[in-house]
Amino acid sequence: MLYLFPLIAPLLLLLAALYGLSQSSRRPPLVVTLAQAASFAAMLLAIAALVTLVSGGAATSALIGWSGLGLSVRLDAVSVALFLLVTFVGWIVVRYAGTYLDGEARQGPFMGWLCVALAAVFLLVLAGNLLQVIIAWIATSSALHRLLLFYPDRPEAQRAARKKKLFSTIGTAALILAAALVGLWSGTGDIASINAFARGHEASWIAVAAAGFFALAALLKSAQFPTHGWLTEMMEAPTPVSALLHAGVVNAGGFLLIRFADVMLLAPGVLAVLAMLGGFTALFGALVMLTQPAVKTSLAWSTVAQMGFMMLQCGLALFPLALLHIVAHSLYKAHAFLSSGGAVEQVAAIRRPGPVAVPSGAAVTRAFLIALGIYAAIGGAFGFFFGFEHKSPQALALGTILIFGVAYLLAQGFADSAPWPLTRKTALYSCMAAIGYFALQTVAEWLTTGILLPPPAPGRLEWTLMALAVLSFGLVAIAQALLPVWSSHPAAAGLRVHLSNGLYVNAIIDRMLGGWSVRKSS
Repeated sequence: MLYLFPLIAPLLLLLAALYGLSQSSRRPPLVVTLAQAASFAAMLLAIAALVTLVSGGAATSALIGWSGLGLSVRLDAVSVALFLLVTFVGWIVVRYAGTYLDGEARQGPFMGWLCVALAAVFLLVLAGNLLQVIIAWIATSSALHRLLLFYPDRPEAQRAARKKKLFSTIGTAALILAAALVGLWSGTGDIASINAFARGHEASWIAVAAAGFFALAALLKSAQFPTHGWLTEMMEAPTPVSALLHAGVVNAGGFLLIRFADVMLLAPGVLAVLAMLGGFTALFGALVMLTQPAVKTSLAWSTVAQMGFMMLQCGLALFPLALLHIVAHSLYKAHAFLSSGGAVEQVAAIRRPGPVAVPSGAAVTRAFLIALGIYAAIGGAFGFFFGFEHKSPQALALGTILIFGVAYLLAQGFADSAPWPLTRKTALYSCMAAIGYFALQTVAEWLTTGILLPPPAPGRLEWTLMALAVLSFGLVAIAQALLPVWSSHPAAAGLRVHLSNGLYVNAIIDRMLGGWSVRKSS
């Protein structure tokens, strides 16, 4: 029964939500105070869960329910890491929302639904059985839908909510089918038992089908191409909603795949689809992000790209790195959205010391070769101390993709007009990035030892996907580094217009769904 105490966190949030939803006056008394107190208490409970995990080890609590289904808590490195993350980000967002919406009409219901969304995410990351996953998944979508329509008269918000509801409904149906299949296959609804069963048995058509439905639910939840439009239109909601969504809720798809990683490993074909679609979404989102003039819209497209990269990691069976990615991206994106209001003024206040350094083709070539050399040298050093057998080809390929981003910065320092301090700093950043990647990868794999299996040895399909991903990301990084050289070409101006509109994919989806004819609110 000791492991059940984390359920107090969502209970406190739900109590605060009930009070907030009952208050419709302007500046309702105690609503903000109760929400902040509940979110802070949840963070303390997450710290207590970490202490319990360290002292008592990973385990699943007793079940409150029947026939293996109901409420239970699974405490391990995955759940505790995300519980700590969501409670911390949630506390910050609730505090920010209390000031951001001060004096706003319907502040009470907003804080109420915000608390419901947080409570649902808590239940999801702590879930120890299939029924709890489904209930929390549905509750998260419902609360987010209410928050998205906080300003119901905005046509853009209505259109985004309509698409989000449609894709959420399909994703929920896929999740229910996956849960039913995996429960039938393993004979249990307990998540730890399901993963243990998957490790000890060969793949069957039921397991592969379940993995396929899990993947579909995750893809729709994490706004993968071409269903990404609702995520970029969430800017119509208040900033706290954007911060909570981009820093927490949208990661639910990745969490689902990580939580059922052992089942996913039985379906290499499904993982291949995840890798291809995730890689394409990452490239697509990154290119569109560079053309966006508005700060929040650019951040939204950045989230699309990051979610695609997370799916690529899951598709390559790098589940520990996907978990690390969720934590790092959530912290960064929450800060980015909550501080976006002053970003424009801060950038405008920067005084450039001189002309922008434009790298030539030779400088870009040197930068990429040196970056790869740094990556190989530091990777070799880590391999010498920690053993080469711990570095999978998938992880090395992913590191190569990440180092391409560092090479782009290094190219700025190698430009002919770049001052020496800039060159020195970019070289230092390249080394730090490579060291950070291998260090964090080692820590993530160590923390999840016994919970998340290492990726299997790659076959021909996996090698092909890795080569295609490295080549694609490398070409895009080179094109980005050479952007000042070719951006003045007339064809580049037309390409920029098309990219700024997301290649009109979202408009096509809107037309197919009848999204242009949004009914007026009564």
